Amino acid sequence: MGDHDHDFGILLGLAYQRFVDELRAHLAEAGFSGVGGSFGYVLRALDRQALTTSQLASRLGITSQGAAKIVDDMVAGGYVERRPDPGDGRQKQLFLSPRGEAVLAAARRFHRSFEQDLAAELGPRRAGTLRAALSSIVEREPGAVDRRTRLLRPL
Repeated sequence: MGDHDHDFGILLGLAYQRFVDELRAHLAEAGFSGVGGSFGYVLRALDRQALTTSQLASRLGITSQGAAKIVDDMVAGGYVERRPDPGDGRQKQLFLSPRGEAVLAAARRFHRSFEQDLAAELGPRRAGTLRAALSSIVEREPGAVDRRTRLLRPL
């Protein structure tokens, strides 16, 4: 297949899916099975600070019910812990468990390794150009307050 056999959006989607497939395989080899497709977004959100389920839902741009389902799955997998909110006993705060911290660290190592391998394959300049182009696409979203910390939503 040539460079133009796929529409650009399809090519971006296929590249993302390849990345995700390799990430999941890496995590499974490291002992982290059952990692759902949305776990990464939650892990990164909770890495910065404890949140309630409704705060998490707002951060991810999903319903509270959707966030609760993801959190239930992550609690069952041992990735997230619920703890009483010291300021409001009716609320529960969400924290990364030690297993959650470990899977996030493993994912971050994979991200770095993937980019380093890509730089070895393409050359550092082309890999840097690719990163800059992808960042430019992401930053087209109007009204984004802090593009460095905004969570990406899955395709």
